Amino acid sequence: MKVVLQRVKEASVVVGGDVVGRINRGFCLLVGVEKGDQEEDVRFLAKKIVELRIFPDENGKMNLSVGEISGGILAISQFTLAGSVKKGRRPSFDKAEHPKRAEELFGAFVAHLREHGMRVETGIFAAMMDVCIVNDGPVTFVLESHKASAKPRS
Repeated sequence: MKVVLQRVKEASVVVGGDVVGRINRGFCLLVGVEKGDQEEDVRFLAKKIVELRIFPDENGKMNLSVGEISGGILAISQFTLAGSVKKGRRPSFDKAEHPKRAEELFGAFVAHLREHGMRVETGIFAAMMDVCIVNDGPVTFVLESHKASAKPRS
């Protein structure tokens, strides 16, 4: 599972001309589910994201989590994160999870974020979406569950 995390001043997602999700200060998460991802990947990344201390404290040091600033999360499913452009000129999506399973794991990811007390907005799975953000910093991190966890993957 891959997540591109952007610290934002605000973010929204529009589907068919309608705003379906909007947050003020917090995180915009682009979430890619890969073949072989499991519930443990979902739990690991949800906990990691909620606990990351990347908001400035009163001294300007990255020392506060999204919960500590009462921030929100906009989570967007993005299967293209599982794509590869290593060969040729057209991306390969061989590593992307089947849409039904990807939707289940994305839903579980959002549920775990909410279990940690986060207010989470989302787009619409598999829809064409316009994602609008005001990046704060800019501060952007890429998180990968299988590279960050201690357990080897098969």
